[in-house]
Amino acid sequence: MGGHGHHHHEYKVPSASIYRVEDAPQLVQVRDALAKRGLKDPWLRNEVWRYNVKEFGTHRGRLMQVLFRGLPLGFAAFVATIAIEKALGIDYHAPVPGHEGHGHGHGHH
Repeated sequence: MGGHGHHHHEYKVPSASIYRVEDAPQLVQVRDALAKRGLKDPWLRNEVWRYNVKEFGTHRGRLMQVLFRGLPLGFAAFVATIAIEKALGIDYHAPVPGHEGHGHGHGHH
């Protein structure tokens, strides 16, 4: 796959030893709570990557990024639309020629 002169980047699978439960305080609490009941979660280490703040940020930071991702572009489009309407003299509240006296507030419904 990917022949014909196309070179794909090599994926480097990280060593499992870099993921330690001790590096995630929340998971240490879970491990200790389980230990008090005589239980152990052998898969707890698989969740450590989620708590790597340097790599993935905080829960709040990820939430804010998802919620406000398009805000700058949307606001720029809004400002551009207003500027174009002002430059072209577009006014949606101006009376339409030939329609005077028609519409709401004049006794016609």
